[in-house]
Amino acid sequence: MKRIISLFFCFLLVGPAFAQGAADEAANQTLYYALAPALVGNYSSGERLKYYKADVALRIASKDAEDRVKHHEPLIRNQLVMLFSQQTDETLSSLEAKEQLRQEALRQVREVLVQEEGKPLVEDLLFNNLIIQ
Repeated sequence: MKRIISLFFCFLLVGPAFAQGAADEAANQTLYYALAPALVGNYSSGERLKYYKADVALRIASKDAEDRVKHHEPLIRNQLVMLFSQQTDETLSSLEAKEQLRQEALRQVREVLVQEEGKPLVEDLLFNNLIIQ
């Protein structure tokens, strides 16, 4: 009987430790927030207009940050559309150029969030799909 009672008290003490570990894991979980629908627009290339379609995802560290990013999504989308519409064939032609565009897009998204929230909130920006036509 003493063993059963001892086991019972051990489980009572260990239970909150497991719960705390699970809560810490959930707090440090990486989330991806996709800007939907995809960003679609045009940019100038000499005499012709060209089109782009960009599926963008943002890597975010917490659920609270995701809620804040959702709240500011219209401003983020506007900033990205303005950035994409300023591009040329040279800035979209190679992998290095696309990586520079991705870095600039991340910088601008973070800048918007710092202005609105005081923190960048977004860890990374990813192109799930980038089509140039």
